[in-house]
Amino acid sequence: MKRARQLTVALPNQPGALAGMCEALAAAKVNIRAISVVDSTEACLVRVVVDNPAAARKALAEKGLSACETLVRLVELPDRVGALAEMAGRLAKRKVNIHYVYGSAGPGQGKSVIVAEAESTR
Repeated sequence: MKRARQLTVALPNQPGALAGMCEALAAAKVNIRAISVVDSTEACLVRVVVDNPAAARKALAEKGLSACETLVRLVELPDRVGALAEMAGRLAKRKVNIHYVYGSAGPGQGKSVIVAEAESTR
């Protein structure tokens, strides 16, 4: 499993908030490799894995946004039925607790990439 640095940003749950954050990253030439947005009534939590976390943090700070940095795992899986179930089962047998997971499959690639934050409960 590869490791990556994920940034987590709290944004107001309103039109344009995510666009503004993404525009700030684009202006800083930061590429978003994975993203997850979880909303609530007043705010949303945005998790991003980017190609340059330091530049991303600077760009976000200049926009008045703070970001928490977390070390996450990047897991490449075959793009097929049951692949995530198998991975989760292997981690469970090793007593690893998965806090959250998000990911995607590229069209025609035959593989998917999952971002997971997990810890051993041993």
